[in-house]
Amino acid sequence: MRILSLKATLVGLLALSLSALLPLACGRSTRAPTLSVDAAASRNPISPDIYGIASYGLDAMFAREIQVPNIRWGGDAASRYNWEVDSSNSGSDWYFMGGSGAAAAPTPGASPDLMVNTYKPAHANALITIPILPYVNKSYAWSCSFPVSEYGEQTSTNPYVFPVINGVRETCGNGITTVAKNGSTQLLDHDILANHTPNTPALQQRWVQHLVSTFGTGAGGGIKYYQLDNEPLGWSNTHRDVQPTLVTYATIVQLGQAYAAAVKQADSSALVLGPSDFTLGGWVGTASQQGGLWAGQYYLQQMAAYERTHHFRLLDYLDEHYYFNTHTPAAQLASTRTLWDRTYNGGTWVEQYDFKGPMQLIPRFRNWINTYYPGTKLSLSEYSIDSGQKSIVDAIAEMDVLGIFGREQLDFANMWSPPAPTDPIAYSFRMFRNYDGKGHQFGDTSIRTVSSDEGSLSLYAAQRTSDNAVTILAINKTTAPIRSAIALVNLSLPPAAQVYVYSAANLTSIVQSANAAIAAGTLAYTFPSYSAVMFVVQPVPSTTTRKVTVPAVNAAGAPRFLRHSLIRNVGNSERNTAPHP
Repeated sequence: MRILSLKATLVGLLALSLSALLPLACGRSTRAPTLSVDAAASRNPISPDIYGIASYGLDAMFAREIQVPNIRWGGDAASRYNWEVDSSNSGSDWYFMGGSGAAAAPTPGASPDLMVNTYKPAHANALITIPILPYVNKSYAWSCSFPVSEYGEQTSTNPYVFPVINGVRETCGNGITTVAKNGSTQLLDHDILANHTPNTPALQQRWVQHLVSTFGTGAGGGIKYYQLDNEPLGWSNTHRDVQPTLVTYATIVQLGQAYAAAVKQADSSALVLGPSDFTLGGWVGTASQQGGLWAGQYYLQQMAAYERTHHFRLLDYLDEHYYFNTHTPAAQLASTRTLWDRTYNGGTWVEQYDFKGPMQLIPRFRNWINTYYPGTKLSLSEYSIDSGQKSIVDAIAEMDVLGIFGREQLDFANMWSPPAPTDPIAYSFRMFRNYDGKGHQFGDTSIRTVSSDEGSLSLYAAQRTSDNAVTILAINKTTAPIRSAIALVNLSLPPAAQVYVYSAANLTSIVQSANAAIAAGTLAYTFPSYSAVMFVVQPVPSTTTRKVTVPAVNAAGAPRFLRHSLIRNVGNSERNTAPHP
């Protein structure tokens, strides 16, 4: 090879280096990221409650398989659930239909009771939504707020259920008229009490008392969590038949305090979550009505003021909802960075006009808590990154979310909505809760990881208390394989790590692959495109030398002292048993 010039040499070296670059999902190229795990740094407990799933339709065997830590009675319909008649009204989600159509009066609270009992074998804690909306459903008989016979033609009607109201078989509309009245096409319910009854703290307190008598207190193994309604700033949309005007956050706070007090009076050990509002707009509200604060800040401030006045904490968790951008695979995978990354702007209107910069959702909410109500925990009781495509991208995006939740010390989370056991996203939970089908889980103490390019390959690690194993999850978010090596620091390393892979090559199983060799403190691996790879590193017992003085006898029988070295095993409390996977 003839060297023509320094410039030519540099160009040649650049060309060689470019051959090692790998394309990303978004079409750009990058060097293989630098990766490391330090078992002694950034050690923080991971809350098991971050692995929760909404209960509706959640397969009970799957729940048991992953030992789902919490399930949720919640969603839009929960806002108008009346436990005494075991029924609700679906609001604008489904033609403002009320009742359950039961042939006879149901057992009070039967549906949430059934949910709790269904997931008892999984040892799941329940999160119960307490309605604070001013009205709840009146009867278990079918009803609707906008029957066509009374309100006229509407743009859409229920094609399946035709309730008999006052002896007449009714068609139920969506509350949007085909002819505008007073400049609006939205109809107003002129007789709310026909299908609804006023909600009161006393009504909800009786429900909590029923739950306590049925299952025990939260501290005694019964219902542990209660949340204050569902997305209250959106009531004037979802529940506009009974709440046609936008509520202020001062009203939401006032209602929240009254109903939280009722819950705590019925069970002082209960943990209360709120305000449980919707993505973006629900977090910020109208600052001019909130003392210049965002809604979440104002809520915390007012709950803290209540405690200062009454010497009693009502709010245990700041709780909000979050739906990620799932419009394209690239956007879906990038959107996980909105949870934490101070350099990543997701392009939402809240980032542009309100936050004036990257979302950094978990650190931002933590800052609100530290500023306005220290000691409050943080929850996302409803979130989703599921595109509905049942793809490998859904699975690895959800794994990325769960990894971030653990690393960023989120306290509680609940995915909406439950996957079928065969859906790719179900394997996201298996990867953390039962990756080998034998009950072994991702560690419960987060440790420091570094990836020089989180956009292409994310890295999460945690140590298990039960056997000291270090679990490392690498997620390749690109359309090509990535070859890199993980530097492992502050670990007594074995010669190899166990490997479990989930990828597009097999969407129906987490596959145990050949062990990966560990040499010179590094683990080199080729990560398949769009994949998640779990490494399980079982630290070997380390050795230390302890000098001990023991007596000895010379040939003449006189004692002498010799220095001996006693080698003993330390580090692994289960060193006399076979290593666990």
